[in-house]
Amino acid sequence: MPNMTLTKTPMPVQDPKARGSNFLEVALGYTPEMAVEEAKRCLNCKNPKCVEGCPVNIRIPEFITRMAEGDFRGAYEIIAADNALPAVSGRVCPQETQCEQKCVRGIKGEPVAIGRLERFAADWYRENVHAMPQKPESNGKKVAVVGSGPAGLACAGELAKRGYQVTVFEALHAPGGVLVYGIPEFRLPKAIVAGEVEKLEAQGVEVMTNMVIGRVLSIDELMEQGYEAVFIGSGAGLPMFMGIPGEGLRGVYSANEYLTRANLMKAYREDSDTPVLRSKRVAVVGGGNVAMDAARCALRLGAEEVSIVYRRGEAELPARAEEIHHAKEEGIVFRLLTNPVRVLGDEEGRARAMECVRMELGEPDASGRRRPVAIPGSEFTLEADTVIMALGTSPNPLLRSTTPGLEANRRGCLVVDEETMMTTREKVYAGGDAVTGAATVILAMGAGKKAAREIHRKLSGTP
Repeated sequence: MPNMTLTKTPMPVQDPKARGSNFLEVALGYTPEMAVEEAKRCLNCKNPKCVEGCPVNIRIPEFITRMAEGDFRGAYEIIAADNALPAVSGRVCPQETQCEQKCVRGIKGEPVAIGRLERFAADWYRENVHAMPQKPESNGKKVAVVGSGPAGLACAGELAKRGYQVTVFEALHAPGGVLVYGIPEFRLPKAIVAGEVEKLEAQGVEVMTNMVIGRVLSIDELMEQGYEAVFIGSGAGLPMFMGIPGEGLRGVYSANEYLTRANLMKAYREDSDTPVLRSKRVAVVGGGNVAMDAARCALRLGAEEVSIVYRRGEAELPARAEEIHHAKEEGIVFRLLTNPVRVLGDEEGRARAMECVRMELGEPDASGRRRPVAIPGSEFTLEADTVIMALGTSPNPLLRSTTPGLEANRRGCLVVDEETMMTTREKVYAGGDAVTGAATVILAMGAGKKAAREIHRKLSGTP
C-alpha cells in the first residue's frame, strides 16, 4: 500500500544554535526506516514526469521502488548507472525545481523527497558496501577533460564506462572544482567529493592537479599528445563586482575568494595558514545560493552579525528555499529591498561600513522580474568590517584567449552546438558553467554526460 501522507518525511538536522559554530553537515540524513517510509509515498506513475525533470535522466521510479522494498544496494546501482556523483547531487541538486516539481504527489501536498532518497542510497552504499567499480576494458582511445568540477567529472565517468583512457586536468591542488572550493563543508563534506573521485579513478580516470590548461599546456598541445577529443568543463570562476567606490578596500572579498579560503583552504581551522579576516559584522551582497553559503560561513567563522543585502524582496530571492530557511534559523539577518552604493573605509584602508539605499519594485524588466528602483532620500549606513560580493561569476578568459578558433559570446561563455556540445573548434567540446555561466551542479553534470555521449558517437563511429 502506498503511503498517502501529504508531507515529506522530515529530514533530521543539527540544532541551529549548535551548528552556527561548527562546519559539520547540517542535514543528517534519513534512517533506513525513514527512507522506506518516504519511498512508499511514490505512486509509480505509468508516465513518470519526474524523470523528465532530471538533467541526468535517473530512472527515479525504479530506484524508489527498490528503496521501498528495502533493497538499498539495488536502489544505489540504478542511480549510479546514470549518475556519476549520486552522493553529491543528492545533497546539492535543486530537486524542488526539477524532478520533484514534476512529481504528481506535489499536486495535493508535497512531492516525494527524491533528493533525500538519492542521498540516503549513496550514503548507505558507501557505509555498508563501498565496492569500487570495475575498470572497463580499454578501447585504446584517449580523451582529455579540462576541469574536475561536476561537468568534467560527469563527462569523465561516462567516457570511462565506455573504455576511454580519460585524463582530467585540474588547475587547483585538489580535484572537485566548485564542489570543493565553493560549496561549504556543512552542505557538502569534502570526504564525499573525494569518495566520488576515487570511484572514477577505480574506473581508470587519471586526475592531474596543478595543471592550468592554457598555461602549462594548450589545447593544441593536448591534441599533439594523442588526445582525440577535449572536453572543457572549466566552470565560471571569474567573480563580478558592482563597480561602486570602496570595493578595493581591505575586507572586501568576492564570494569566490572568501569561500575558497574557508572551504578548500580550511581557514576555519586553528592550524590553517590561510588568512581570512575575523569579522564582527559581515555584509553579503546578493541573494543566491552562493550568498547564503558565504553568509553562513562568516557566521561559523565567528562574526557577531551577518547580513544578506539584496535589492529585491524575499519572493525574488534566487537561493533554494531550504538554504534561506537554514540561514534564517541560524540568525542571518535579511536586509531586503536594499542596495549598496559605496563601501566606506577607515584611515588604514579597511572597510568599516557600507552606504546603502532602500529600494522598491517597479515595472518588470527584460527578464520579467520587477525592476528594483532606488527610493530618493532613503540612504543609510550599515556597519560592516567585511563585505562579500556574491553577484555571480563568468568564465575565465584564459582558455579562449590561448586557443585559436574557440569562440565565446558577449558574456564570455563558450559557444557550442546545443545538440552535440561541440565548440567552434573541431573535436573540442564544452559544458557546464563554461558554457551557461554560473548555474547548478546537476545541469553541469547533465551537460558533461551529454558531451561524453557525443564524443563517444564521434570517435566510435556509431550513429
